[in-house]
Amino acid sequence: MKFISWNVNGFRACLKKGFEDFFYSVDSDFFCLQETKMQEGQADFSPEGYHQYFNSAIKKGYSGVAVFAKNEPLSVSMGINGNHNDEGRVLTLEYDDFFLVCCYTPNSKEKLARLDYRMEFEDDFRKYLLDLKEKKSIILCGDLNVAHNEIDLKNPKSNRKNPGFSDEERAKMTELLSSGFIDSFRHLYPDLESAYSWWSYRFNARANNAGWRIDYFIVSDDIKNKINESKIYAEILGSDHCPVGIDIF
Repeated sequence: MKFISWNVNGFRACLKKGFEDFFYSVDSDFFCLQETKMQEGQADFSPEGYHQYFNSAIKKGYSGVAVFAKNEPLSVSMGINGNHNDEGRVLTLEYDDFFLVCCYTPNSKEKLARLDYRMEFEDDFRKYLLDLKEKKSIILCGDLNVAHNEIDLKNPKSNRKNPGFSDEERAKMTELLSSGFIDSFRHLYPDLESAYSWWSYRFNARANNAGWRIDYFIVSDDIKNKINESKIYAEILGSDHCPVGIDIF
């Protein structure tokens, strides 16, 4: 099975920048979006052969996640046990053997102004994943808004304590991975440098590959040996993020 995840930074805008070409060429079984910035039905995109599911924020033009799936799920749920759902950040599809969870983790904002809420979200989300893990395998994807280790961003020293690389956010990722989950990319490529999925629009960052790896596929450790490939599609434009993917057999 092939899974793709992409923070499109506005789905309607990304549709005008070649999204469909990549969507059809990659031919994934599951295609997950973050930061759709729209309500369901506002985008002119209904690919044949896919079921589509949206969790949109109450606030118009903000946040939001979506999943396009070739196979119809057993169930679909939004939010975290009914919580943290106003911003449309979590969408879960249940299948016979696994749960697919698409997540757009809250940004801690400048000067870590939203760090307290971010920590609350992280704790509730980890508990949610652990509850699901007791039932079936987990495939979690999305923009998790943290570069876990220094290898995961271009300039770690100057960015320490900044949003996405604060000690607190990194510790929450460590806690998640320590509770029975695997970062699929680092599982296959533990020492690969200069592998990023997000670049600032400022300072010519993408051209200079001054980026961050903040988009992930994380799986429960019971299926780590089923990971065939974990990929970053850095050449694909259309957003300040690029797509990431995983093949599981």
